[in-house]
Amino acid sequence: MTAIVRAIVDTAALRHNLERVRATAPGSKVLAVIKANAYGHGIVPTAVALAGADGFAVARLEEGIALRAAGLRHRVLLLEGVFAPEQLRLAAHHDFDIMVHEPEQLALLEALPAARPYRVWLKVDTGMNRLGFKPGQVRQAIERLQACPAAAKPVTLVTHLANADDRDDAATTEQVALFERLVEGVPGERSIANSAGLIGFPAARGGWVRPGLMLYGVSPFADGTGESLGLRPAMTLATRVIAVKQVEAGERVGYGGVWRASRPSRLAIAAGGYGDGYPRNTAAGTQVLVAGRRATLAGRVSMDMIAVDVTDLPSVSVGEEVVLWGPGVPVEDVARAAGTIPYELICGVSQRVHLDVR
Repeated sequence: MTAIVRAIVDTAALRHNLERVRATAPGSKVLAVIKANAYGHGIVPTAVALAGADGFAVARLEEGIALRAAGLRHRVLLLEGVFAPEQLRLAAHHDFDIMVHEPEQLALLEALPAARPYRVWLKVDTGMNRLGFKPGQVRQAIERLQACPAAAKPVTLVTHLANADDRDDAATTEQVALFERLVEGVPGERSIANSAGLIGFPAARGGWVRPGLMLYGVSPFADGTGESLGLRPAMTLATRVIAVKQVEAGERVGYGGVWRASRPSRLAIAAGGYGDGYPRNTAAGTQVLVAGRRATLAGRVSMDMIAVDVTDLPSVSVGEEVVLWGPGVPVEDVARAAGTIPYELICGVSQRVHLDVR
């Protein structure tokens, strides 16, 4: 049985976007961020498509284990690190790099007997105030790692940018400068840039770059789209028309009757709604593609269905394809219409949606 609602993943687009990363930061190694099921694109098929990266970054141990189970032998960094001796043992067994961002993780490493050392990335908090050692703690943390037999030398020094998606905000330049001061003279590779930092702030490149969103063809900035940055959308969320309805002028449509027909209208009812990851608060008038032609959302998004005004597309019939986002309907535009960010949309595609990797 063919699934009606599909998230179609274009692996050629993923590879194209990786090449855009290489072209933007030609002197850097690329750590492809594929956490959260590769932002909804499928962690294993995405990793296979991005095999040209120098390594992968995941949030948690189980994500990395899925890559190893699929036979992928790249370097894999656990962005959140590990928190117990058994997790450390598994990280060693699977040859993972580990992030160290708090004193308890340092102590965990220091308590280990002499063994094959771990590749460690030390996280410096330069203003994100989420994970990482504060400026006054950085030198002591570096010294402890340098003295720790369980940490390979030199460690990689890393920070995370809090507001690089705003190219006019001086905070990113200040974060980069603070990081450079804090780690000045310390041996080891550096890693600063996420997608927004990589594109917008040349000083954040070098060492390892950590692109996430841009690999999936999506712009990390509030204005514009990935296409304007030379990227190609890797995901198309598509469904089909399951009914066509006629409504008279003045009739209301959907829950709450918030959309009223201003003329005799023809509506295509498409499978797919917030139960599939298409956000409920997407505004009426948001564009979709029906059989390759533009139409607009009519009324509220339901759990399993949407209504689309196809009055000006008289040939539309049951079975026609409806693209909710993808080429021609940028996910960035849908996110703006829903009052959210594209990260939430692509990561939030429901498990009942069929993942179609091509």
